[in-house]
Amino acid sequence: MKNSRRMKRMSRNKKRVQNLPLTSLMDVFTILVFFLLFHSGSSEIIEAPKQIKLPDSTVEAKPRETVVILVSPEDVLVQGKAVVSTAQLLDTNTGDIPEISDRLTHLERNIIGINTKAAVDSKEVTILADKGIPFRALKRIMSTCTSSGYGKISLAVNQKDAQN
Repeated sequence: MKNSRRMKRMSRNKKRVQNLPLTSLMDVFTILVFFLLFHSGSSEIIEAPKQIKLPDSTVEAKPRETVVILVSPEDVLVQGKAVVSTAQLLDTNTGDIPEISDRLTHLERNIIGINTKAAVDSKEVTILADKGIPFRALKRIMSTCTSSGYGKISLAVNQKDAQN
């Protein structure tokens, strides 16, 4: 059978099918994945729970990965675990708080994950305290942290405009 013009034209068009350049497409997706991983890794804002009202202040330094001590009107939490009630903390006025120092020691011994290791190794503490908590209670917590080896202490505040 003779090839008709139509058959010849169809055979020429079949040869023109091009392969997609997958190498450059894979490079683009790899760069995209690295970009997303890099920018979604860390959070720069510490979220305070709703029951805590932080004081307002101008902030110059951004927060870092640290051990977080949360002082609410009801409880004191170290890295998310309740260690002592605030009422009990306010009743006694002297000395360090053994529950907090025990929890800090426990965190040093039982490190799980990279974020916890970085927070514990920095020997830095961030205290999120309700603005209604008396300073003498915060002073006892800071003293306990210092005696446990955590010398760098930061107090968390709500950031307000520097212009006001």
